[in-house]
Amino acid sequence: MQKIYGNVQGIKASQIKRLQQLYEQNQPADRFITPEFAQALATISQQIHYPICCYLNRRGQVLRVAVGTPIQTQIPPEELPRRSAERLSGIRCIATQVKSEPPDEAALIAMMRQRLDALVMLTVINGEAKEAFLTYLFPDSESPWVISPPLSLDDLTEQEFDELVHEWEREIVDAGDGIFLSQEIISDQDRVLLVGVQTEDVSVQRFEDGLAELVRLVESAGGIVLDTMRQKRDRIHPQTVVGKGKIEEITLLAQKLRANLIVFDRDISASQARNLEQEIGIRVIDRTEIILDIFAQRARTQEGKLQVELAQLEYMLPRLRGRGQEMSRLGAGIGTRGPGETKLETERRTIQRRINQLQQEVNDLQAHRARIRQQRQQQEIPVLALVGYTNAGKSTLLNVLTNAEVFTADQLFATLDPTTRKVVITDPETHERRSILLTDTVGFIHELPPPLMDAFRATLEEVVEADAMIHVVDLSHPAWESHIASVLEILEEMPEIPEKSLIAFNKVDKVDSETLDRVQQDYPEAVFISATQHLGLETLKMRSLQLIDEPVKAIAVPQNSY
Repeated sequence: MQKIYGNVQGIKASQIKRLQQLYEQNQPADRFITPEFAQALATISQQIHYPICCYLNRRGQVLRVAVGTPIQTQIPPEELPRRSAERLSGIRCIATQVKSEPPDEAALIAMMRQRLDALVMLTVINGEAKEAFLTYLFPDSESPWVISPPLSLDDLTEQEFDELVHEWEREIVDAGDGIFLSQEIISDQDRVLLVGVQTEDVSVQRFEDGLAELVRLVESAGGIVLDTMRQKRDRIHPQTVVGKGKIEEITLLAQKLRANLIVFDRDISASQARNLEQEIGIRVIDRTEIILDIFAQRARTQEGKLQVELAQLEYMLPRLRGRGQEMSRLGAGIGTRGPGETKLETERRTIQRRINQLQQEVNDLQAHRARIRQQRQQQEIPVLALVGYTNAGKSTLLNVLTNAEVFTADQLFATLDPTTRKVVITDPETHERRSILLTDTVGFIHELPPPLMDAFRATLEEVVEADAMIHVVDLSHPAWESHIASVLEILEEMPEIPEKSLIAFNKVDKVDSETLDRVQQDYPEAVFISATQHLGLETLKMRSLQLIDEPVKAIAVPQNSY
């Protein structure tokens, strides 16, 4: 049974059957379309009250029948038969419409994205194909397509398609470099369009800071951010996050930019992602999925990879969704007969078993780390945990103080695995050489995904079991106050944290004197350092000794606009 693509909801079975019969109507290789085929499209389109798109190859075979507009029914890039940037795809689209007007910009961009041989828009009036607009690609960066005036059906069907398409393709090849294609269709890097949704409970500053951070996250994951779209809403749309009008804007801009990935600035459900993908025709993910992808790339050790896999599976399990016929076949073998279970259920069971196994391995990892900490405690060496927002400079500070060789980079979540090193400090009063263990932990982020909190509980216990904390803050970041608040929120979610803490404002060499004076007044108990420039490190060492020796209350954070 041939598949009908697009939105077939509400279409009768008899109409679906008529659409399927279109696959059997091969067209002459030297003509765009026959009058009979045009009339068949017009009749069905009138009956179902929806536009129809038929995609044909150069032999005249119908490859795809879809309900919807050209922008809604595009062929995925990986399914196009010819992928060269200097050649057309070898496929033409015959589409129906109810108004006699040239194709809109969305249809033209869909044609360019697929490198169609031609786009024919048939005007259907009272169930009859009256006229058509013929559009084809042209190697001109300013106007990369040519649209014919309205053609009668006789004029269209008499056009010699094979000669015309070879002539158009020669013009493109002669122009060189695939002028109308600025980028290869398939790229090693994701081309990303960001979508931010601001609701009433989020301030403008927090919203913009979140989008700026999302740009860094996508770049850290290896993607290219092409543009950002914003919408302000009273509440999130339950089905599609944003409204219908904004979806159309996103679709059009994504096609213009040739984006292959849409990233939302908030968590979205599986059904919302599926609905959006159906409307836009491009893969849609959320912020959490980006963070999980970064963690997967950064994990170096076996325990890091273990925790990342657990987090990804816990995120994936409630988002499993059927994939048409493939996910409705019965399983085979012992335990799958009788009432049977779908492939989706089998996959869900498999993932759940793997999650249970990983949970046990993380528990074993917790026990292993507990034994290591117990050995340290027997040596009676105090432990300071470096905590803070991602990219605040914790690993750099550890390297400078202990001569460790932890990987550092100006990117989010450059370090995942906890590292503990010893630093020896000379007490200025007694001249006694004292040892302190510094533990570098995974960086925090605003609204740290719950799956990561659960999966990295063995790592985060390094904070819980420490004698005190040094909260490292990147003072050069415009949202440093929000970062402090986010870190404190995450720490509050932990079962127990050290009572003694100290804030260390890092990167003071990149801050103007006015800001520095203000923060010093607001945080009189904090220390101010630059790990890269070795500024304030001796003061930090002395304060670290005081922190170990004397109870120091956590520093209150002033109220801010977040």
